[in-house]
Amino acid sequence: MMINITEAAASQIKTMMEEEGEAKYLRVGVKGGGCSGLSYGMGFETEVTDKDETFVKHGIQVVVDNESAPMLKDVQIDYKQNMMGGGFTIDNPNAIASCGCGSSFRTATNAGTPEDC
Repeated sequence: MMINITEAAASQIKTMMEEEGEAKYLRVGVKGGGCSGLSYGMGFETEVTDKDETFVKHGIQVVVDNESAPMLKDVQIDYKQNMMGGGFTIDNPNAIASCGCGSSFRTATNAGTPEDC
């Protein structure tokens, strides 16, 4: 499993994990929904299951479930700061279509469950 996390994103994630307190892992996943059929999800976990892959990036223990892993191969997670605030961005080379917001996508092998925008 290879998800790339930029140093800017790693710094922000570490700060958020410290504020969270009990968070041990960053979970990155995919679920059905969004205008293109699939949506990204990120959150913190305290446990992993036997259906998860784990790896370490910039000192962060990352967890991805086995179903999401193929759709997240070579994804890059970045954190951008601008005048309107900051936020995480995800660049997915597997996406063949995505919404303008960038949080919804589909791949050649998984169309997900598109919703109306």
